[in-house]
Amino acid sequence: MSAAVAEKSEAVVFRPHRATWMSAVLAVVLLAVFVVVAILLRGSDTGVIFQRSDQIAMVFIGLLLAGATMLFATPRVRADASGVQVRNVLVGRRFTWLEVLSVSFPDGASFARLELPEDEYYAMLAIQAVDRDRAVEAVRTLRRLHREAWAAQD
Repeated sequence: MSAAVAEKSEAVVFRPHRATWMSAVLAVVLLAVFVVVAILLRGSDTGVIFQRSDQIAMVFIGLLLAGATMLFATPRVRADASGVQVRNVLVGRRFTWLEVLSVSFPDGASFARLELPEDEYYAMLAIQAVDRDRAVEAVRTLRRLHREAWAAQD
C-alpha cells in the first residue's frame, strides 16, 4: 500500500450511540432495583432471617449485572488506510483491506458487516441500524477506505 493513501486517511473510530445510552439506562435501573431490594430485604416478614451479608450480596449482584449490561456499549470499529479493527462485545479481530471483499449493510440487518472470501462475513456491532444517519456515514467511510486500499493495490 502506498504512503500517499496512508497519509490521506487517518484512523476513524465508530461506536454505537443508541446502544450505549440504552445500556447505561438499563445498568442504572438494575443497580437501583438491587440496592432497593437489598435495603428492604431485612425488613420483610417472610420467616427467613436475612443478614447484612445477604444485603451486600444483593448489591454485588446488581453491580455484576450492571457491568455485564455495559459490555454492550463496548463495540468499536477502528479503520485506517491499512485495514479495519473490529471489537465486538468480548472479542475483536483485525483485517487488512485486501482480506475484505466489501463492506455491506444488508436490508433488514441490524448490523453492518465485512464480506470475506468463501461466503463468510464478520459482523460489526458498532455500526447499528438504530443509529440511522451515523450508521450510513460509517458504512460510506469504510467503503471509501476499502476502495482507496484496493485502488492503491492495482
